[in-house]
Amino acid sequence: MAVKLSKKIMSKLGKTNAEFELIQEGDKILVGLSGGKDSLTMIHAMKEQQRRAPFKFEFLAVTISYGMGENFEKLSAHCKKYDIPHIVHETQTYELAKDKIRKNSSYCSFFSRMRRGYLYGVAKENGCNKVALGHHMDDAAESFFMNFIYNGQMRSLAPKYRAENGLIVIRPLIQMRERQLTAFVQDNGIEAIGDEACPAMRFDVKMPHARADTKEMLAKMEQEFPQLFTSLNAAFKNISVESFFDKEKFKLTAQ
Repeated sequence: MAVKLSKKIMSKLGKTNAEFELIQEGDKILVGLSGGKDSLTMIHAMKEQQRRAPFKFEFLAVTISYGMGENFEKLSAHCKKYDIPHIVHETQTYELAKDKIRKNSSYCSFFSRMRRGYLYGVAKENGCNKVALGHHMDDAAESFFMNFIYNGQMRSLAPKYRAENGLIVIRPLIQMRERQLTAFVQDNGIEAIGDEACPAMRFDVKMPHARADTKEMLAKMEQEFPQLFTSLNAAFKNISVESFFDKEKFKLTAQ
């Protein structure tokens, strides 16, 4: 039985792909598959795009195991059922983290950095020229405000960029809302992996609060301004760089 993908998801995927030229003829793409709602939506949307697109491309779903005794049998069976190529890449990240992560320190950046590195390595080993990540518009908005509030930077998540190793990283879901992806797995009765797979549950570390606080803040803002995410999406493409504080610009103007 085929999964049901909403017209909105496929329409947004197609428009995002056309706008940023994410997937092109002859691409072989590694798709990071955690088993969460975002990456599960992405593999099915790309499978459908593969069927519809007027060009040919391949993709390979890759799941990184941290070496915590995870069981990915259901995830592998799901991919097999829908004819989606899938491999589980075993690592010892969990054991390594015991030495690297100090008590009460943040763990997110460590696991994220390690996971990304493994994905890049598997991509190279399998002849992939691109890596697809499952970030959505809510992720982009949260990252923007977290960087703005905590780091003093105006920075978000790019739909497409070239990594230092030459691989192209793409985010096909970047203009979709998180609730659309939640609805996809729920409507299709797909069992998604949730926070129970988070490595932090195994460590005595300080749980991250910045993203949760930012998500709550944005939810309150959206209640007052229903067009918030539509405006943010437009704003990320309409950046007036010349309006920001740039002392070099002022020097040139003064001459």
